[in-house]
Amino acid sequence: MKLIQQLKPRIVLLLSLASLATGCATTQTADPSDPWESWNRPMQTFNDHVDDYVMKPVARGYRWITPAFVDKGISNFFGNLTDIRVVLNDVLQGKFAQSASDGARLLVNTTAGVGGFIDVASEIDLPRHNEDFDQTLGVWGIPTGPYLVLPLIGPSSPRGVLGLAGDIAANPISYTGVYFAAASTSTIVSSSLGATHAIDLRADNIEVVRIAREAAIDRYAFFRAAYLSQRRYLVSDGNIADDDVLLHLDYFDEHDMAPVKPY
Repeated sequence: MKLIQQLKPRIVLLLSLASLATGCATTQTADPSDPWESWNRPMQTFNDHVDDYVMKPVARGYRWITPAFVDKGISNFFGNLTDIRVVLNDVLQGKFAQSASDGARLLVNTTAGVGGFIDVASEIDLPRHNEDFDQTLGVWGIPTGPYLVLPLIGPSSPRGVLGLAGDIAANPISYTGVYFAAASTSTIVSSSLGATHAIDLRADNIEVVRIAREAAIDRYAFFRAAYLSQRRYLVSDGNIADDDVLLHLDYFDEHDMAPVKPY
């Protein structure tokens, strides 16, 4: 396990994809973790179409017009907002030493990092962690539940839906109404920030999603296995069996993202 964790995230990702390219053809049988497959497969197809005709073209245009340093700054800014959620979930999971480190990271990047646009904390050995409310619920013993594909959002589960609600509640963007007196202004600002975040994430992962789509024979089974494997990995803080390393999850920790989504 230690050897796997030491490999570069992108190399492990590609190795995992290569194994899936030859193995996913055998995964099309009924999966007990996926009783809602008759809903999930069409919903993934819908999400794919949204990605092909909306998100991917917009993300490519965003990358074309946005200088690299600006793109990096925007990613850092949203990462800094995410660190608020991380600190809260550190505490809820009883990871008090990590919460102190993540709190210091948030403070440093918000101040010295000019509102989070510059990732000063990583330069002084305050690394980013990935904690969300879904993980917290898992640590508390709540089971994942069946695999579920949500419209526009992608791979999830009943526990993941509750976790998403908790993460939204911890996101400052959700409270723009407090900052602006006019409801219309609040809606515009929150919607614009949310859209920018989604586009920035999609632009940062264009190549990874393309490789994932092309490598897997049964893409639906691929994304399902990647999501469930990632959730098990994160909830257990990496204490999983060596054979459960599908899309090994240092990559997702590094990018603070859900598994490679089909959009």
